[in-house]
Amino acid sequence: MHDLILTFAGGLGIALIFGYLSHRLGLSPIVGYLLAGIVVSPHTPGFAADQGMADQMAHIGVILLMFGVGLHFHFKELLAVKRIAVPGAIVQSAAATILSMVIMRSFGWSWASGAVFGMAIAVASTVVLTRILVDNKHLHTPTGHIAIGWLVVEDIFTVFVLVLIPAIFGGEATGAGAVTLALLWTTLKIGALVAFTFIVGGWAIPRLLTSIARTGSGELFTLTILVLALGIALGASKFFGVSMELGAFLAGMVVGRSEFSNRAATDALPMKDAFAVLFFVSVGMLFDYQALIASPWLALATMGIVIIGKPLAALIITVALGYPLKTALSVSAVLSQIGEFSFIVATIAKTYGLVNEEAFNALVATAIVSITLAPLLYRSVDPIERWVAKRPALWKLFNRNAIGGDAADLDDGIHRRAVVIGYGPVGQTVVRLLKDNGFTPMIVEMNVDTVRQLNAAGEKAQYGNASHPATLQAAGTDKADILVLSASSVSMGCEVIKEARSLNPKIRVVARTSYLKEANELLEAGANAVFSGEGEVALSMTEAILDNFGATPEQIERESERIRRELFPRAT
Repeated sequence: MHDLILTFAGGLGIALIFGYLSHRLGLSPIVGYLLAGIVVSPHTPGFAADQGMADQMAHIGVILLMFGVGLHFHFKELLAVKRIAVPGAIVQSAAATILSMVIMRSFGWSWASGAVFGMAIAVASTVVLTRILVDNKHLHTPTGHIAIGWLVVEDIFTVFVLVLIPAIFGGEATGAGAVTLALLWTTLKIGALVAFTFIVGGWAIPRLLTSIARTGSGELFTLTILVLALGIALGASKFFGVSMELGAFLAGMVVGRSEFSNRAATDALPMKDAFAVLFFVSVGMLFDYQALIASPWLALATMGIVIIGKPLAALIITVALGYPLKTALSVSAVLSQIGEFSFIVATIAKTYGLVNEEAFNALVATAIVSITLAPLLYRSVDPIERWVAKRPALWKLFNRNAIGGDAADLDDGIHRRAVVIGYGPVGQTVVRLLKDNGFTPMIVEMNVDTVRQLNAAGEKAQYGNASHPATLQAAGTDKADILVLSASSVSMGCEVIKEARSLNPKIRVVARTSYLKEANELLEAGANAVFSGEGEVALSMTEAILDNFGATPEQIERESERIRRELFPRAT
């Protein structure tokens, strides 16, 4: 017990110190957590945490994290990205495997060892990927959905690899028949798990949570969620032979379909981040710097495959499938790392003599470097996209298959043209009213699936970030009569307005913002009128109060007009 508490408290304490220092230096806290693991490892002097206990607690963190991801990742979202997730995962995994086979052959490895090692480094870390998306507020965006869907497909591939290694190299059964049988059996078990979770779990779990919620006990509800997450994860491993992480993800999806999704996320999983931090600490504890210094080339080759080969393959397949450059860069960056599943595959492979200690240490070194670089690569997506956007030939090369409209389409004989940025509830209403009053709207939207649906329905829609000059130019802003910023969270709204003014000085700009304090900034940038969510709430509440207390229509209209003058400023 003493060792458990010492490992838990010591690991988290040192992770806190190094994580804080990393944050102050402008780096991801993940870097600090990895350094903390190296500090408490047996390979460095001073305090040494218990590696086995750290690994077990880290595994709990991974399971809870995957359950939390499943809470907010609905099945329809998984199906929506199957077009990119399935071929993307196949191409990237194949590229990593082939590169590994060729490169490791030059180190004297067999083709089989190179293939298994390539499969180990083909799969990205769940913890790292999710953490990067959460830190950048992109988990519940189209890019986040693609990345999570891609990762789920990779996890399923990993399950097959874990089954095939004993079937091929175990010596108990050999030949194509044994491999085929193992594949069929694994496929049936995965299908059975999915069916059981969604059919039986979909019926039983909401009823169980309803009964627990009616007790009014927060502790019982928290305990129930933890039991569901860990219990289904364990059952998935014991009875269906798949990873606990996949089982926890499916369990989270079932709970996410019920009305208890938000409560489960906020009340029942408060410790998942603390346990997840121990994952990074446990990875750092595996690192043996002396072995790396003695034999650096294998680690460098592995890093090259993970940090260059895998992202390049992801970039090519994503662009080839018609997705914009930003999506391709984002997915490539977030997948340019390895983690927990890589160690699981490598451990099994080591059991059958397919990889040695040197290879395992190279894997650890690659994990540390790639986990450190992945957040930095993800942050560089916007600067890289802006750099490419300034070079028309290069921009056209990467976006020639991307979905979107064309500015020329606006020239359809109707003289009034509008560019509407954002197609949420406000944008949809504005577009409908503009069309009813003789405007031809061009919609600029960051959700690629929405753009697909609009184009399929005959609407003019352009995928892209409105803060980029190339996007506004492609949308026909230079010929439009009005620009409408309908999204309350348009990034760099002032820059969008200034760029639109530079393209078309006569364009009228109507902007929406959530907060009154932002209105003056948008007006100074060139907006003609700004409407805020806070102002609308104040206006509606005032009208309701006056009406409830018997004010005349004239009094209500007079007061409403005064509020409009105060809270909805217009350019003078």
